[in-house]
Amino acid sequence: MIQIPATFLRIPVAALAALSCLCMGQAGADQRPSDRPNILVIYLDDFGWRDCGFMGSDFFETPNLDRLAEQGTMFTDAYAGAANCAPSRACLMSGQYTPRHEIFNVGTGPRGKAQHRRLLHVPGTDTLSPSITTWPQRLHAAGYKTALMGKWHLSDDPTQYGFDINVGGSHSGSPPKGYYPPHPNAPGLNDAPEDEYLTDRLSDEAVKFIRGSADQTWMLYLTHFAVHTPLIAKRELVAKYESKPAGELHQHVAMATMIEAVDRGIGRIMRTINELDLDQNTVVLFSSDNGGYGPATDMHPLKGYKGTYYEGGIRVPMFVRWPGHVIAGRRIDTPVSQLDWYPTILDIAGLERSDDQTLDGVSLWPMLTEPSQTLASRALFWHFPAYLQGYSNVDEQRDPLFRTRPCGIIRQGDWKLHEYFESGDLELYNLKDDIGESENLADSMPDKASELHKAMIRWREQTDAPVPSTANPKFDTAAEAKAIADVQRKAAKNKRNR
Repeated sequence: MIQIPATFLRIPVAALAALSCLCMGQAGADQRPSDRPNILVIYLDDFGWRDCGFMGSDFFETPNLDRLAEQGTMFTDAYAGAANCAPSRACLMSGQYTPRHEIFNVGTGPRGKAQHRRLLHVPGTDTLSPSITTWPQRLHAAGYKTALMGKWHLSDDPTQYGFDINVGGSHSGSPPKGYYPPHPNAPGLNDAPEDEYLTDRLSDEAVKFIRGSADQTWMLYLTHFAVHTPLIAKRELVAKYESKPAGELHQHVAMATMIEAVDRGIGRIMRTINELDLDQNTVVLFSSDNGGYGPATDMHPLKGYKGTYYEGGIRVPMFVRWPGHVIAGRRIDTPVSQLDWYPTILDIAGLERSDDQTLDGVSLWPMLTEPSQTLASRALFWHFPAYLQGYSNVDEQRDPLFRTRPCGIIRQGDWKLHEYFESGDLELYNLKDDIGESENLADSMPDKASELHKAMIRWREQTDAPVPSTANPKFDTAAEAKAIADVQRKAAKNKRNR
């Protein structure tokens, strides 16, 4: 079994039992509108499972996030809805798995070279359907003043999805021309001074929003572009990290400055909340949209990175903090999903679940507030009927050409099964014994593999999940084989030179 570093053990893991899924609204049904807390959602981009101090980074510095995590409940086995940006964000906003909202990838076009793709991908859509009610819309309808600061990526205009205020949000998935101005086509950022760092500006806008909303109930979705590429360092922090000894896990200087800029901004925001005497009435939810950017970070002992459906691509840091309500100083290893945020936020705000829209998550509210409460056993699913081309470093991808090919994933308890649609290959892992997904047990434990595969097939039928099956006429076996050999040869050479 791979050992978890000692830094993971700062907060004891709670003992967990079984709990039937609660109907929405029970936990907060007796709250009056004036009792509803402010809600601060901090959502980072490409921020890996180990990129925080509280998750064990040995180079990146996040003292403000570490403090918040230790004041709340943290989840070690928290998952994004997908392994890359747009589909994961659609899952967060909708509370639904990808087959329901049909955003499967970033964009709808094919990714990677045509001669390397055996199947025609399922394009899906690139815009969150207006027919889906988001949780910001639910909060807005309940009287919350709502704002988005940063990345949106799901349509041209986030204000159509429940936000009163939008600073920076558009259909773009990357920082507008980088982290220093100009920021063309980014709402509210056209006046950026020449030396202003984008992360700092978004934090400043968050502070301004909170100060201007202190006399009413508010929700802020602070969705930083950081630490998405391009990796552009915050200039005044470069010398600090260039002189700092590299860690065994992390050592990327530009990434370190980007992370510190985020953390400093969160510190300013929390000081503002305290200054306005809002701390006891403000819930903070924190996470990232997918695993870390492979060339610049490492999620070890997890395998993989952004774009893969190994743990490093979908497992993310996550905590919830609300003084006096959410249990402080606790670390939970129950598998949870960002799809659970929608019903949890409804419970926090004392709102009923609507019968008009399917929510695939469950409320974490009982578990956050009562030590004896846990979640009933359930499966978590991922569905990716598309392709995502590979990084130059290929050690933790399934094959040298793609971070992932079309696949389906299920986690149930300690067990995780991958199915790859091109070949029908199955990969079975026991995450309790093999968190790094190094030993495929599909052949040695065919009954367990079959059990999980059948459950995944039933789920696909229930959600009308499209499985690509049409052969790609442009696929070229010889070209694929040559490309694989070329990448492997280059990777071997780079490894020898390191």
